[in-house]
Amino acid sequence: MRRSGLRLGAAMLAVLAGCRTIPPAPAPPPGPSWEIRRPQLQSLEHFVLRGRVAVAAGGEGFNASLRWTQDGARSQVTLEGPLGVGGAQLTASGERIESAAAHAALAARLGFDPPLPALRYWVLGVPDPAQPASEALDPAQQRLSALTQDGWHVEYQSYGFAGGETLPARLTLQRDEVRVRLLVDEWQR
Repeated sequence: MRRSGLRLGAAMLAVLAGCRTIPPAPAPPPGPSWEIRRPQLQSLEHFVLRGRVAVAAGGEGFNASLRWTQDGARSQVTLEGPLGVGGAQLTASGERIESAAAHAALAARLGFDPPLPALRYWVLGVPDPAQPASEALDPAQQRLSALTQDGWHVEYQSYGFAGGETLPARLTLQRDEVRVRLLVDEWQR
């Protein structure tokens, strides 16, 4: 009996010795420099993103699914609450929302005035080129880790690979008592 126990132990050690852990995948090589990437991303005119958003503003908050379609200067943003309840849709062309009443209704529904012209750039991981900004760069990956612009602070927690480009997958926007967390589930370019 003792011999069979030794054989079993030796066999298990041999099996374990043959097992190796797979090393983690290497980080992707950095792309072009930030000076090249920034204008490329700022000029990106067509994309669709689907994700989820959590908003906390003045003691109130909500969660919603998000669909953002960018077609040239036209942005279409759709928010839907859980089970499709409590949705909102907004269309903006360039720097203006198609109706002031729509903007006011969205601001009332959200509990804050959304920075829509700049947000179109922030979701891509770049500052709005029309305004001054303070950038914190991840030098190894040549992408933003944080951005401060128009009184908003944007932190980029993670990025994902989509359509040949590294784009934000998780970001948080904060201004005063307003915090918006965005999780991107899918990018289409």
